[in-house]
Amino acid sequence: FKYTQDGGVLTEEQRQFYEDNGYILIKNNVSHALLDEVRQRFIDICEGKVDSGFMTVMKDPSLKNKGVKGEYLINKIQDWLFDDVLFKYCSYEPVTDVIASIIGPNITGAHSMLINKPPDSDPGASLHPLHQDLHYFPFRPAERIAASWTAMERVDENNGCLYVVPGTHKGQLYHHTYPDGYKNKLYHGIQGLDHLPKINVVMEKGDTVFFHPLLLHGSGPNRTKGFRKAISCHYADSNCYFIDVKGTTQEDISVEIEAIAAKKGADVKFVDIWKSKSRLVRGAPGNFQHFESHL
Repeated sequence: FKYTQDGGVLTEEQRQFYEDNGYILIKNNVSHALLDEVRQRFIDICEGKVDSGFMTVMKDPSLKNKGVKGEYLINKIQDWLFDDVLFKYCSYEPVTDVIASIIGPNITGAHSMLINKPPDSDPGASLHPLHQDLHYFPFRPAERIAASWTAMERVDENNGCLYVVPGTHKGQLYHHTYPDGYKNKLYHGIQGLDHLPKINVVMEKGDTVFFHPLLLHGSGPNRTKGFRKAISCHYADSNCYFIDVKGTTQEDISVEIEAIAAKKGADVKFVDIWKSKSRLVRGAPGNFQHFESHL
């Protein structure tokens, strides 16, 4: 076993599936009560009832001029690991038990997202092109990083479920760029691989898919009159080491993220941005915690 750990909650069969495919779907992983609490917090942030602070609140670009507000306009909030309500998800034991089975016992929450696909969006703004999450991360090794992605309501092909290309976690990190006519900032994608066979991950509320950061994946547009909400956290072994991305395929994303931080008044480097927005979830602190404050 290269991609999972001994002594965890995953069965031998589940471990082998993750080893072979780079992802595993766990049914009924998160309670509906917690997801309802998280959903209400999201709505309160969207409506300005809760200060978003240094969270990144993103609006659907195709809906900005249509007079819609709140959850009908906001398509993502991220960097909310220091919000006590939303952090309940990232520290939720049934989630972190699986994460520990993949990356080990010392767990840092590195990136947090609540992704909303509102109705009536332009399909080009409502999808996420084929990509690998490692593209965004200046830390390694990849085998000690994993994502949890939990459906907050039923997700299927109609409202923009995740799709994955099984087994691609064993491959390389590809070059990512903006697709032609891109709509969303930071929604980079890989060009020329759309011919690869994809599997749609259909999920019910509370189901969680866990996956490797090199796994090729994306999501389709929401073509329904309802919403498609999911909450996600990327976790890393707290002792992951940081790399200099200058001169690599990740240099462009580092420049873009540093520029966004500067607009918020934080003149910090790519690596320190990741350290500052991370939060220890479980086990002993490590390299992520060698930073004095969070954004």
